[in-house]
Amino acid sequence: MNNSPIEVLSPAGSRESLYAAVRSGADAVYLGGKHYSARRNAENFSIGELEDAVKYCHIRGVKVYLTLNIMLREDELYDALEFVKQAAGSGIDGVIIADLGLLRLVHKAIPDLPLHASTQMTVMSPSALLPLKKLGITRVVVARELSLNAIKEICLEAKKLDMTVEVFVHGALCMSVSGQCLLSAMLGSRSGNRGLCAGPCRLPFGVEGGTGYDLSLKDLSLFSHINELIDIGVASLKIEGRMKRPEYVAVATSACRSAVDNGFVPENLSKLLRDVFSRSGFTDGYFTEKTGKAMFGTRTREDVVSASDAFPIIHEIYRNERQCVPINITATIKRGEPILLELKDTKNTVKVTGGIPETAKQRPTEFDSVKTNLSKLGGTPYYADTCDVYIDDNLFVPSSTINALRREAVEKLNDIRSSIIKYETFDILNNTEYDNSTKTPYLIARFESTEQLPENIENLDGVMLPLESEIPTNLPERLELIVDIPRGILSEKYIKNRLLEFSKNGFNYACCGNLAAVKIANELGFKIIGGTGLNAANSETVNALKNMGVDKITLSPELLLSDIVKLKTSTEKGIFAYGRLPLMLMRNCPAANGTECKTCNRNSVITDRKDISFPIKCRAGFSELYNSLPIWLADRLSECKGLDYLLLYFTDESQNDISNIIDMYKNGGAFKNKYTRGLYYRSVL
Repeated sequence: MNNSPIEVLSPAGSRESLYAAVRSGADAVYLGGKHYSARRNAENFSIGELEDAVKYCHIRGVKVYLTLNIMLREDELYDALEFVKQAAGSGIDGVIIADLGLLRLVHKAIPDLPLHASTQMTVMSPSALLPLKKLGITRVVVARELSLNAIKEICLEAKKLDMTVEVFVHGALCMSVSGQCLLSAMLGSRSGNRGLCAGPCRLPFGVEGGTGYDLSLKDLSLFSHINELIDIGVASLKIEGRMKRPEYVAVATSACRSAVDNGFVPENLSKLLRDVFSRSGFTDGYFTEKTGKAMFGTRTREDVVSASDAFPIIHEIYRNERQCVPINITATIKRGEPILLELKDTKNTVKVTGGIPETAKQRPTEFDSVKTNLSKLGGTPYYADTCDVYIDDNLFVPSSTINALRREAVEKLNDIRSSIIKYETFDILNNTEYDNSTKTPYLIARFESTEQLPENIENLDGVMLPLESEIPTNLPERLELIVDIPRGILSEKYIKNRLLEFSKNGFNYACCGNLAAVKIANELGFKIIGGTGLNAANSETVNALKNMGVDKITLSPELLLSDIVKLKTSTEKGIFAYGRLPLMLMRNCPAANGTECKTCNRNSVITDRKDISFPIKCRAGFSELYNSLPIWLADRLSECKGLDYLLLYFTDESQNDISNIIDMYKNGGAFKNKYTRGLYYRSVL
């Protein structure tokens, strides 16, 4: 059994991948159910299969975490809660959750069930931890875009709060920060936030001077940095890959196991790792703060050929049972008494008894013979750490008797080790109601710069400016003045200092697209508008955010408008009603893979295979990819009744165009240019 200070956590998208992970050295596995999982196209597990998987793993000292890491709609929320209750009855060791609403319900319904915050929650900095702790989270899975120093800061905060930190160390890197991507939803109605990403970023997208695949990164690999992660207090090393083959799971787990136990990965294993799956090699660019062109890569024909050659070799890694559980064996064979066999692991003791030994007529049974038979544990997860035999002289016990007792004791130990954890559960009433209000929403406009502020600003109720912009001092007093905090946070100190400057100049609201921003802004006295990055798609998520201090919430743009207007909440609710919707939040700008990065002045363009262009803007160390067309709803204002506000999001529009657009959103009107309705009228899978 592994006694290392860190957990090797492997993916299990199928039963065979589960076996591959456990037999290759995993301390824990994560897997999905048939519903509500971020890898909905994986084989996944029914409740009955989940119980079998838990028993298999627990016998071998391996933990099982269930993933329910997708954004949930209102009509799914309580079904998902019931699914968690059933899963908890199978004995799982924890649940990985992305939806704040489901998290809130699960913590109320099953308070003792360990809860992990999915990487979909975009935990990038320490301030995100306390709000999650209050919701019942015990472990956070941090964003994959973080450096060693950034992870270290989160680990220090986690230690103060008695929480743990999980880090992805190997596997696919999305171009976008997890939980902040709408590309698949917008281009194909298959939502990455709901577990059905179609991977459009792996298709041809080109910047000037790029390779033509400028949204495709190499796979992550941090196996050479395991000791650094151990030193800063990381609790779990996570391998991505629930959609990948068992062979991949086996070799990635073996490599991670070796890195933890031995401090390195042998060259033959490293080669297999490269062969089985890579995109022109691996990268550690975020971790080492060496982003740029070297991080980009695609799956080549050579990569595919190497994988097919590697698969037969890898089968040997997980073909046989891994003997990973040490036990202490004691056999007592006394004259005139039943044979007693005792097995002990670190927590449990089992005893079995056999017949009374006979007096030897010829050759007596010897100590070494009994010890040899008792230590024959091949095909089981156990190995004899110690084996003590006490046997009186001149007795005879057939080998078959010893072997039968050993098998009986092992089965008995299996039964104890596979016993199901019992969690106390409570009923949570479904109080879902719909808001039938017909109020007319007011307008909030977000501008890229003060130069865009229009003459008809009196038609607005709120003005929003980026945190990094100039601070105007002559805006009408009646306006709500809002500072927009970037979704990506690299420096909390920078955020705090800029917020203080805005506060001095009359800004009293902050738009927050992640949980760290919510906490920081709240502590500085700002009222909070929740941004789309919080992925609020149900009333319970809105309630959870309200308890954190969120006064207004811009609901997820992946919802149908008809569902949004009916959502019942005492928090003011709005939608992204105009503008180019941000589709990706990126730490490594696509322009870095071409010739534009040093000359683009924080503005670039990427073009897809249909010759459609998508703007890119850089801010605060991150880049955002925007949709090719703006959303337009000014001719559908009657269908927006029931909302409190509409957010107009201006990027590259002229001052005159902005003035006209505001008038049309005040009075209604058709757009003269090309536009999209977003996802408000088409369902998203």
